[in-house]
Amino acid sequence: MDSLVSTEWLARELGAADLKVIDASSHLPAVGRNAGEEFAAGHIPGALFLDLAGLKDAGSSVPNALPTAQQFAQRMTALGISADDRVVIYDDSDVKTSSRAWFILRMNGLRNIAILDGGLGKWKAEGRPLESGASAAGQAREVEASGDWSRVRTKAEMLANIDSGAEQVIDARDAGRFTAETADAIHGLAGGHIPGARNLFFRDLLNPDGTFRSDDELRAAFERAGIDLSRPIVTSCGSGVTASVLLFALHRLGVDDAALYDGSWSEWGADPSTPKESGAAA
Repeated sequence: MDSLVSTEWLARELGAADLKVIDASSHLPAVGRNAGEEFAAGHIPGALFLDLAGLKDAGSSVPNALPTAQQFAQRMTALGISADDRVVIYDDSDVKTSSRAWFILRMNGLRNIAILDGGLGKWKAEGRPLESGASAAGQAREVEASGDWSRVRTKAEMLANIDSGAEQVIDARDAGRFTAETADAIHGLAGGHIPGARNLFFRDLLNPDGTFRSDDELRAAFERAGIDLSRPIVTSCGSGVTASVLLFALHRLGVDDAALYDGSWSEWGADPSTPKESGAAA
């Protein structure tokens, strides 16, 4: 299974015993949407509701922290998902939360996973079937806790990277927040960016219908942002969500060792001791 599947492919495969479809929708508080209620109102037939907003380590000092390996294993067990399954992830979110779920599943050892290109929006636009009601999980199968944190960066590591320059930093937020022309109202912080970071707005990687651009277009977007795809990369954003869109696009280009700064601007921007830059990338 390819890591990016079409609505046509999914329509053909629905009902296969080894296929699990996950709704990973999650929304910013300001938009006033409830992902769980929307799932119950209409979702792809047979889909499971991940509740991505609740899949986090609430005990961490990092806002919206990635879940612990144990938290992840408990959620997969409750949904009846095992490492042997083919898993297709979709969302109906403005911030493309399926990429965040994809990163979480990969860092916890699942490999046969894909994102539905265009998500629920494309599925619905094509008039494909929906069903309503609660998530009907399959038979619970215990999943081993085995998180790999080698591709997750901490604030301390990002501070050290400013001096070393070992990893290129890409910020997935819009140009206004990156340059500090506008405040980061989403997180209640001033705008700006980590010193030395480059800017590549995550939406520039997508077509108007929410599907990913071609590999050539993705490569060109990273190159325009001043990124050398042969060198180490770490992605950042507001809270670790849209940075994952960059990670998935990099994966499509064969770059599978890029890392995520999970704290992102919600951690960095809130700390008065961290250095900050404004204006366009140097």
